[in-house]
Amino acid sequence: MKIYTKTGDKGTTSLIGGTRVSKDDVRLEAYGTFDELSAFIALLSDSEGVERHEIEVMDRIQNSLLVVESCLALEPTANSQQPTVKKYIPEITEADVKFLEDEIDAMNEQLEPLKYLIIPGGNILSSKSHVCRTICRRAERRLVEMCREYEVDDNIRRFVNRLSDYFFTLSRLYMKRAGLEEKPWKPMK
Repeated sequence: MKIYTKTGDKGTTSLIGGTRVSKDDVRLEAYGTFDELSAFIALLSDSEGVERHEIEVMDRIQNSLLVVESCLALEPTANSQQPTVKKYIPEITEADVKFLEDEIDAMNEQLEPLKYLIIPGGNILSSKSHVCRTICRRAERRLVEMCREYEVDDNIRRFVNRLSDYFFTLSRLYMKRAGLEEKPWKPMK
């Protein structure tokens, strides 16, 4: 099977269900940004110094992001007109949201309470976590934009919101593990 189909040469692509849309459609912007996030998560996960448990968590997150992307790529009519398509796409559940919350809470137990705004930097793993956090926030903005036109499951929105919190907390944990002080924001006078 060839990787190229030539069907997108004129700037369109297919949603799950077959409808052709422009490659700058809000839905593609949203799920494309989640795809970008997944690639950056891989970069972080593949980095030296990442512990086994964190790799397992990031693997689960990447799998969940493929679920998110699939749900966003599913054309709205596919939910009702093609229930056979929808039944093969998993969902983001309350358990997925709770999983992230539990991971965040477990990391937070190891950290001092946050007392100031933090400037990213100082440790490569922490910085890569901040990159994941900021891409996640951008993906969330694209998702909110998509929600103005299309229905999106509440658990997806909640999962994405928690995901940026996960990477923020992970960035702090990496600083602590490296024995480094977080860089506080000091407003210029």
